[in-house]
Amino acid sequence: MSARAAHQARGARGARTTRKAPGPAFDALAVRPFRRYLLGQLTSNVGTWMQRAAQDLLVLHLTGNSGSAVGVVTALQFLPQTLFGLTGGVLADRYPKRRLLLITQTSMAGQSLLLGLLTITGAVNLWAVYALALSLGIATAVDSPARNAFVSELVGRDRVPAAVSLNSAQFNVARVLGPAAAGLTVAATGIGPVFLVNGVSYAAVLYGLLTPAAAHECGGPPRGAPRLAEAFRHITATGELLLPIALVAVVGTFGLNFQVTVSLMAVKVFHSDAAAFGYLSAAYATGSLAGALRTAHAGRTPTARRLVTATAAFGVLESALALMPGYGTFMALLLPTGYLAVTVTTTANALTQLHAAPRLRGRVLSVYFLVLLGGTPIGAPLVGWTSDTLGPRSTLLLGGLLSTLASLTIPAMVTAHRRPARRELPAGPLSDRPSPNASGTAPS
Repeated sequence: MSARAAHQARGARGARTTRKAPGPAFDALAVRPFRRYLLGQLTSNVGTWMQRAAQDLLVLHLTGNSGSAVGVVTALQFLPQTLFGLTGGVLADRYPKRRLLLITQTSMAGQSLLLGLLTITGAVNLWAVYALALSLGIATAVDSPARNAFVSELVGRDRVPAAVSLNSAQFNVARVLGPAAAGLTVAATGIGPVFLVNGVSYAAVLYGLLTPAAAHECGGPPRGAPRLAEAFRHITATGELLLPIALVAVVGTFGLNFQVTVSLMAVKVFHSDAAAFGYLSAAYATGSLAGALRTAHAGRTPTARRLVTATAAFGVLESALALMPGYGTFMALLLPTGYLAVTVTTTANALTQLHAAPRLRGRVLSVYFLVLLGGTPIGAPLVGWTSDTLGPRSTLLLGGLLSTLASLTIPAMVTAHRRPARRELPAGPLSDRPSPNASGTAPS
């Protein structure tokens, strides 16, 4: 065989090997601690979404269908993210994340069990729901940055995009199953047992956290006390961090209040029962699941252009939801809306994790979740007030228009902000091409 023929044969074998190689999602699933962690999170999140749906129905029942009350309880659940979310990031960078997660997940289980007991015994009232929602929010403020940074430690940098997408996929599988299961459970047994089921479901995630440490897991605290100022300087000097964080600040505050808007549309516009409300939530979650699985399967490095495009399209679809005339058309449009919503959040999350310096990742993620979830105390009451004043459809229109506007203005603002700090930034414009991260290496 000639040298040229041998070279062509080797090339053909290489091509065949490339085609047969497993996708990035399967590569991330090859990490055993991550598989167990993912399964535990899936089980727990099914219960969490059951509780969210049942909690909205409980508040509506206690208040005579008050949209403002639903907005307030949602705001209280996310208010600690605004007040203590940055502290949670500092704790995630200072202490072992596994230990923090065992504490936060146990406290969340206790909150759910107590709410269930109060509801079953008839002792529950609106103020008790408010107080327990606030306590759940405090645990979540510490849990969110630690949990998301822990995923990076389980799989290592090369598998981060796939791991983030798979984590989003399990979250949205739960979002499909949870509200539908809640609707059926409430119809069969009442609201109280839903909260008890959620409390028990935390046993699965606690088991997943007790697996042996992964090779990439940080075992001890960093040298020196972590400072938030470092994280803010890192974000403002890195356009690949500033863009996703600025976009999710707007979208998270005004565009992603579907926990409130779907329940209001179901009850006040379509006059549907608990099961029908669960189906609407499941439709939105089904689209979200499709988006997460598509992102995980594609395995492409997340880019700024993809994030901006998805945000603009999401805003257009959310505005269109406000114009849907009936229950069926509204449910149908929830599918692509959910697809784009999870594409926005998954891409933004992956960009943030990839471009954050490892020693700052917990604090950077705490800023990310502060703007994604911490804006809910502003957005949720605004959604409830707008619904009570102008009708539920206006809340969707407002969120969609503001999300679209953000996609058109924030990229230009970030680019303008970068120019004075060009010496501090990675080389190259903010574009579709991935730029170097804090360590100077391009994401793989």
